[in-house]
Amino acid sequence: MAFQLLFSRHNLQFKFDARTSRGSLTSHTAYYMKLSETKNPEITGWGEAAPLEGLSVDFRPDFEAKVEAFCQTFNAQKHSVFSDAESWIREQELQELPALKFALETALFDYKNGGRKIIFDTDFTRDEAGIPINGLVWMGDEKFMQQQINQKLEQGYTCLKLKIGGLDFETELKMLASVREMASPEKLQIRLDANGAFSPKEALEKLGRLSEFSIHSLEQPIKPNQYAAMQKICAESPVPIALDEELIGVMEPAAQEKMLDQIRPQFIILKPTLVGGLEASKKWIDLAEKRNIGWWITSALESNIGLNAIAQFTSTFSDLIPQGLGTGQLYHNNIASPLLIEKGYLFYRKNLGWQTEISD
Repeated sequence: MAFQLLFSRHNLQFKFDARTSRGSLTSHTAYYMKLSETKNPEITGWGEAAPLEGLSVDFRPDFEAKVEAFCQTFNAQKHSVFSDAESWIREQELQELPALKFALETALFDYKNGGRKIIFDTDFTRDEAGIPINGLVWMGDEKFMQQQINQKLEQGYTCLKLKIGGLDFETELKMLASVREMASPEKLQIRLDANGAFSPKEALEKLGRLSEFSIHSLEQPIKPNQYAAMQKICAESPVPIALDEELIGVMEPAAQEKMLDQIRPQFIILKPTLVGGLEASKKWIDLAEKRNIGWWITSALESNIGLNAIAQFTSTFSDLIPQGLGTGQLYHNNIASPLLIEKGYLFYRKNLGWQTEISD
């Protein structure tokens, strides 16, 4: 009896064109990693590797070939003891494949806990508490964005995240003004994500105008790898700055510390698929907290398999501010799961169960 590692591909279809300042997405490919014993496949650990086009360092033409080769190499080891299989997987150098690293880490956790898609035993997975989340408003024309804002407010969200940089700036300011007319800062927190849409020269002037609307934070005002410019923005901006894309590809602890010490952001945002998994995210959090830098965790358009692992990991922390875990509603063909959003909180409703048959 030996452990085997298999994968399957699932093409997720968006319900709408998901626009950012980097372009639009209509579909997203996820690779499900499945770890089990050859003679006991009913106990399977699941993980999801779903690198994002234009963002993930491992979004590359040969990603599927890399996944297939990894499975073949693992299966050739014929590990008969879980601890041996776990040690072998963890010893592999996967710095250039952070999405695969996240998927394998999740599959190991899941298998170890009986293959029930319970990664961590917390109040969240026991269906005793929810996780506060922000309502995500996607880029689009003014009418589309306003419809989303109205819908999120009706659904009871107290924190909205708006992607900006895709419309004329004056139009975006007008939209923010209308939001503030509907809800004061005491009732609604507004987060913004520019996805690097501002230039270093214009960023502070735009941030000054945005500050009139009591903005909680703005993610990634300029493109990454401009440390001096970002440091100046973080030091002088009237709106707190959160680093997002800036963290991608910065894997070595010394480089991570150097970046945080130089830029000194107010927040960092952790996407496990992009930074190399749950343990890698925890290391970023530890570095941030030592420097009094705030943080929150965000999914990166994974299906409910990946979102489930990220949400459960998030639930191991206390005193959470709203997290970015509301992307499970984006797809026509997502995996049916116990994850459910109610009034701005994500819950794990045990009575709902998981979809058993998953096909592309």
